[in-house]
Amino acid sequence: MTFDEAQQSVDEWIRTIGVRYFSELTNLALLMEEVGEFSRLVARKYGDQSFKKGEDPEGIPKELGDILFVLVCLANQMGISLEEAFRKTLEKNTNRDKERHKNNPKLGGSESPT
Repeated sequence: MTFDEAQQSVDEWIRTIGVRYFSELTNLALLMEEVGEFSRLVARKYGDQSFKKGEDPEGIPKELGDILFVLVCLANQMGISLEEAFRKTLEKNTNRDKERHKNNPKLGGSESPT
């Protein structure tokens, strides 16, 4: 599924099942909530914390899906093409970092730290 297809699918879901979009501010709060849930699971799986009773150690993909859904809602509400936004970000990062990471000794590159 492309970003454009995802945006169309979410919009269709909102119009047929969700009734209407929540406000942008509500969706921003929901996005932060979902990122927090994702962060909690990552901290427990990859960090020093252990899982609490009832937490799903395999819940990370679900949380990423929740984050993506709300992010798509926000993009739709703001008239932003995620495909175009992502393409531009990839171009920007490529132009900015094409040599930087290869030369970073912290990443195994050859540039000496300053």
